[in-house]
Amino acid sequence: MFDFSYPWAFVLLVLPFLLKTKQKTAGASLYLPPLAQVARVQSAQTASTVPKRRQLLFAVIWLLLVTAAAAPKWLGEAVTLPQQGRDMMLAVDLSGSMNINDMVIEGQAANRLDVVKFVLSDFIQQRQGDRLGLVLFADAAYQQTPLTFDRQTVQQMLDEAVLGLVGQRTAIGEAIGLAVKRFNTYESSNKVLILLSDGANTAGNIQPREALELAKAAGVKIYTVGVGAEQMVQQGIFGPQLVNPSDDLDEVLLTELATATGGRYFRARDLNELQQIYQLLDQLEPIERDQLNYRPQQSLLHWPLATALMLILLLILAKLPWQQWRRGGSDHAI
Repeated sequence: MFDFSYPWAFVLLVLPFLLKTKQKTAGASLYLPPLAQVARVQSAQTASTVPKRRQLLFAVIWLLLVTAAAAPKWLGEAVTLPQQGRDMMLAVDLSGSMNINDMVIEGQAANRLDVVKFVLSDFIQQRQGDRLGLVLFADAAYQQTPLTFDRQTVQQMLDEAVLGLVGQRTAIGEAIGLAVKRFNTYESSNKVLILLSDGANTAGNIQPREALELAKAAGVKIYTVGVGAEQMVQQGIFGPQLVNPSDDLDEVLLTELATATGGRYFRARDLNELQQIYQLLDQLEPIERDQLNYRPQQSLLHWPLATALMLILLLILAKLPWQQWRRGGSDHAI
């Protein structure tokens, strides 16, 4: 689409005609200063001696200059930009217990980490408009991806996460502390941390409740998810036995971390519960649906301006008799 930034500039097109009309309708010469009388006479002589085609050339140059002043531009197709909804950090437990095969994906036994990846995949792809980051933790916490709108990179980094990558224990406090530190490097009023763990804090240089105070001071809302089944058949000396593989899950701590920051604690015993949790999170932390539409603009001002300057330059190079026009001298053909 072709457009002008200052379309009102085209009113300048009539300026030469107004000046010419004003000269014609001026009062008697005795009321004009001597210099003005001379100028009027010379103007009349010029009008009669300048060829029509030369006048047309001057008109074209003036049109080009006015067009350049109007700032022509080309508007491309509309592009939609997502508004930033919130900054959301995902903290995923990679401790040794996440390898327990007490969950099922499509009828096949799967460990806890695989189930988390399976459900998080859809969740990440649906968070258009949110800036996502990924923290992995076990013996210590590491930022795998910074906060970014690039959901594909976050997904790839999560897919590449493997058990034992950062140890076997669980540093919940360090995971929260690192997430808060990364949040503080950005200006945002909506900071959300989703922490998934299947155990209790057993490692790290910062205790969970110390990290909780940091999160509260930074305005970070924490949602915690306790992962792991409560019943599992295990072969023992006396045959199959029913055990609770989530004995180590510290639900009291995870609940405190969530409620103290305005979030919630969820219990994910199987794949369906984990999927329902993320559907509920979509409702609790809705994605910003308002979007910005803009058209990429390309300035075309240089085309009429360059053309006008080129025509003026050609006139000069052709040594057209500017002074002779004013004196009513002979005309040269262009």
